[in-house]
Amino acid sequence: MSEKKASETPLIVTKDLSVHYRLRNNKLFGPPPVVRAVEGVNIEIAPGSFFGLVGESGSGKTTLGRALLRAAPISNGEITYNDGEVEYDIAHLDKVDLKEYRKRAQLIFQDPYAALSPRMTVRDIIAEPLEVMGITSSREETDARVREIATKCRLNLEHLRRFPHAFSGGQRQRISIARALVSAPKFVVADESVAALDVSIQADVLNLLKEIQQEMGLAFLFISHDLSVVAHVCDHVAVMYLGRLVETAPTRELFDNPRHPYTRALLSAIPSIDPDDRGKAQKLEGEIPSPTNPPPGCKFNTRCPYAVDICKQEEPKLDQSDDHAVACHRWQELMPS
Repeated sequence: MSEKKASETPLIVTKDLSVHYRLRNNKLFGPPPVVRAVEGVNIEIAPGSFFGLVGESGSGKTTLGRALLRAAPISNGEITYNDGEVEYDIAHLDKVDLKEYRKRAQLIFQDPYAALSPRMTVRDIIAEPLEVMGITSSREETDARVREIATKCRLNLEHLRRFPHAFSGGQRQRISIARALVSAPKFVVADESVAALDVSIQADVLNLLKEIQQEMGLAFLFISHDLSVVAHVCDHVAVMYLGRLVETAPTRELFDNPRHPYTRALLSAIPSIDPDDRGKAQKLEGEIPSPTNPPPGCKFNTRCPYAVDICKQEEPKLDQSDDHAVACHRWQELMPS
């Protein structure tokens, strides 16, 4: 696990970011229900960093990642992008600036089988962003860029003439990575980008992402449910629950000193080969509450074994201590002495 890199100006900053979806109302009276997928999120992602985002399914991780790319509707709050060359207010980009932003911010999809068109060659798949965004002016320039990024992603040049069905899952994911990086972005959202791969292939793809990140100076938002993977590659980690951040800290600090009961439960569930550690996972009773009808107070109080009256009445704010922030009323008294 590596420490967070220092940077004077964050690449991405969100302030009270919220993403709400209004559902179709089947009732005769009353307002339609609203899904609060992301609610009041504040994060900072430094240039050249690997920022991890973890949580259970339904916690809002993917929605947050898509919001940072303006691929999900932004209901409230602000997102600022500043790479030293340009500065964008992501929530209010017009079509022209949004197209420019797309060159600087890209997405690596989770499923390498569904993400690639079966009717296009690998060359055409990787070249498509260059052609759509008008980055290159000739076929020769496009081919040169495609060959360059294919080599960085460990693809043989002879692979460029083939179709996706001829490749394994790991090779297809490297094709997806090449397509995302061919426009030379500064920010990449990797949404569960190794979840569909075998463990041995996961390690290869993760090492590739880390090498490319260091070589190209990219900032990654790495979304994952696998904390062992996050520990391997990320500099900083944020934990989400029901659309809200409950804890955020540098990776080593979060793993060594988790403060939120939810974070502790997630860490306790990491598989271990040590027989003495087996059976120590903290079981969370129940499911994540519905985002259309979240509980009052702390959203984790319905599953937290330490919840008291204040937890059910008042929602905790992120309590910032150095680089470690936690949203829990009782975290100080629950810390081991």
